[in-house]
Amino acid sequence: MNDSANILSDSALLQASNIYKDYGSKDNPVRVLRQVNLELARGEMLAIVGASGSGKTTLLQILGCLDLSDKGSLYFAGKDLSSLSEKKLAAHRNQNIGFIFQFHHLLPEFTALENVMMPGLIAGLQESKLKARATGLLEQVGLGHRLTHRSGELSGGEQQRAALARALVMQPALLLADEPTGNLDSASGQQVFELLTELCRTRSMSVVVVTHNLELAAAMDRCLTLKDGQLE
Repeated sequence: MNDSANILSDSALLQASNIYKDYGSKDNPVRVLRQVNLELARGEMLAIVGASGSGKTTLLQILGCLDLSDKGSLYFAGKDLSSLSEKKLAAHRNQNIGFIFQFHHLLPEFTALENVMMPGLIAGLQESKLKARATGLLEQVGLGHRLTHRSGELSGGEQQRAALARALVMQPALLLADEPTGNLDSASGQQVFELLTELCRTRSMSVVVVTHNLELAAAMDRCLTLKDGQLE
């Protein structure tokens, strides 16, 4: 455990202090996270590994404000997120955080381009500029020829590359990825990982990747292990 995580640092983008999370009833709680401290520097790429069921996804969801901790503090760029309303938290997620999951979660009724544009449309960005930005991202991930194809017409690797483009379209400061290559064959997974790394490095984004892939984890700037509810 890193006690320095309790001290706000100017260089940190994300800081979590004394995070606790339980599931189950009050009489029979299942403790998933206990006294988790984490500091993520601006532009840093961090991997979190651990056994299945260790709480990695739960921690990632708390860091991304998709779930709330039972106890503890979460800061983003020095701002305490605990005081924000659900509406402001939703705006924070949309504007500041990109998400990639093991399953791409593309909307099947929309094209690749429309899927990538979706976060910007929700935020009310100008459609012409947003379309140009989304097109550029799809071209960067090798899908410039697939703009009008729906998700069912894309391969698994192509779907995850489209999901990567969608995660970046709002130009977030933080990218959170939960097993981003876990549902892909080794070749497609390697391609997605290399694209993720390249695009995030060129944008100086902070990244947290939850993964079982130790090779992927080793390529990050830092790797932590979640064990018995704590980071080591």
